Amino acid sequence: MSDTVAPPQTAATATGRLPFTLKFKARDFLNVAIFAVIYIVVIFAVAMLGIISPLVMVITLPLAPLVAGIPYMLFLSRVRHGGMITLFGIVFGLASMGWGHPWQSALVVVAVSLIGELVMYAGRYRSRWAAIWAYTIFSAWMIGPWIPFFLDPAGYISQQASQSMGGEYATQMEAVLTGPVVLGVWIVGIVFGFLGGLLGAAVLRKHFAKAGLA
Repeated sequence: MSDTVAPPQTAATATGRLPFTLKFKARDFLNVAIFAVIYIVVIFAVAMLGIISPLVMVITLPLAPLVAGIPYMLFLSRVRHGGMITLFGIVFGLASMGWGHPWQSALVVVAVSLIGELVMYAGRYRSRWAAIWAYTIFSAWMIGPWIPFFLDPAGYISQQASQSMGGEYATQMEAVLTGPVVLGVWIVGIVFGFLGGLLGAAVLRKHFAKAGLA
């Protein structure tokens, strides 16, 4: 099965390029809303495991992009023009701020979403591998919530203790979290994002074939 399926030939596509458009339909907004909610639920469910202990948090966080690869790849199978991926990122970024992520994290989400837009456009919105790489890049958003930690590690841990985690949790966090550990979690998360893209493409193979991304 080929890696890409070219769209019907038109004056715009005869040269091998699709025109960039931001023309949304009601169905596009609905797809963004539905799959953003599903993605948020999956990410939040995995993140909640970190309440057990900082060590569990470090171990389980990279699993989030692996599991979330299925709904995100299904979303990408329905993307046919520019703006949808960025809108998805905006929705997710704002929602993540609602559960405590810093504003810098939302900016990172939007930035990686824009890069994903370019990747999908380069693949003419029909490339399975473009979708996989777009999701891998999107998974790099996971560094965003840690920006305050890099700026002020002691302040970050103190803030966690003053919120809901408690002093004991903060003490454990201070012992577990270091710059290299956080960077390691981020890198593993990106790798798992790539694996999540492969998993999503495999699980949704029939749907992708029907959508022209087989």
